[in-house]
Amino acid sequence: MRTDQILTRLERVFARLDREPERPAHLQTPQMSRHRVVLLGSTLAFYLSIVVAVLTTSWLVRLDWQIMFFRPYEQWPQLHAFLDYLVVLGQRGPTAVMVAAWLGWRSWRQHTLRPLITLGVALLLLNITVGSVKLGLGRLGPHYATEIGSAELFAGGDIFPSGHTANAVVTWGILAYLASTVVTRRVLSVVSAVVSLSVGATTVYLGTHWVSDVLLGWSAGLLILLALPWFEPLIARTEAYVFDVREVLRRRAETGRMPAPVVSVLTPLLSAGGKWQLRSPAETTAPGTAVAGTAIAGTAIAIAEEPVPQPVPATTAPTATATTAVTAHSPAARPAVHPAGRPHVIRSERTPVTPNGSRRPAHTERAPARGAAARPVAGG
Repeated sequence: MRTDQILTRLERVFARLDREPERPAHLQTPQMSRHRVVLLGSTLAFYLSIVVAVLTTSWLVRLDWQIMFFRPYEQWPQLHAFLDYLVVLGQRGPTAVMVAAWLGWRSWRQHTLRPLITLGVALLLLNITVGSVKLGLGRLGPHYATEIGSAELFAGGDIFPSGHTANAVVTWGILAYLASTVVTRRVLSVVSAVVSLSVGATTVYLGTHWVSDVLLGWSAGLLILLALPWFEPLIARTEAYVFDVREVLRRRAETGRMPAPVVSVLTPLLSAGGKWQLRSPAETTAPGTAVAGTAIAGTAIAIAEEPVPQPVPATTAPTATATTAVTAHSPAARPAVHPAGRPHVIRSERTPVTPNGSRRPAHTERAPARGAAARPVAGG
């Protein structure tokens, strides 16, 4: 009979991750180096300059209006069908699903949760930073503009910065951030840059965003990627916490499936000649009713001792009197082993008895044995 344990889907995932709970040694965590700090500072300065240029209705806002009147989707209408599909690479839902599937497979192969946790942290930062600026500035898009030459700020819109562009930078750039080799990181960096630039330019072509929206979206996504090394300790603690919770759940599941150790308690007592029976807890606590008890599911198993029957040695010349015959045939003193004088026979060998007496005729010619005691009237 097979006794293999049937694991749930969650237990199979944890069992796979349990093979190597730590990250592989050849994967290096990105550090906040001096070069990265310089890039972060430069990108932040560019981000703030875009916001100031839009707030002051500078030359950047005039450029937005000029491209809006140019209407690129009317200049090159043959690209419209293709670019409608290309812009999907910047939508948050489809890109998050695709990238999460790839990083989930990497987590399965490398036995670590860091890729998925890093993606979650990056998307959380993206939603907080970009969403707050969108709602705070409230800029309207080109199709909903009301005043020519205006920045269209604080009008209830939500397009500044471009969410498609920022999302493309983060979701595709996270693949380069988590690359395991230098060559792979460089290749993925180029691919993510091309995808994010294409998505941003496509939104301008379709007329859904201003040029300034796209520029701010690029810088917003790049800021998140450059600041991720600061969140690596948080990612490591989150991964350790998940594994600790996994360990607690696994121990709890194993404890719930483990049977009570009844055999180890009963075996020594039964081997000593005792017998066990089910009794209530109240009966086991009464004096003189049980020697040992084990409470299992509200019922106690009481172990009561019974004297081990000792064999009676055979006697060559029985000289039992009537009193000793009565005592020998009493139930309290009847031995478990038959004496040698009266061997045990099976039922087919016994004398058949009817209500009128025995069917076998009496042997009158036989004399009673010498020295045999008379059978008592009250005997068994």
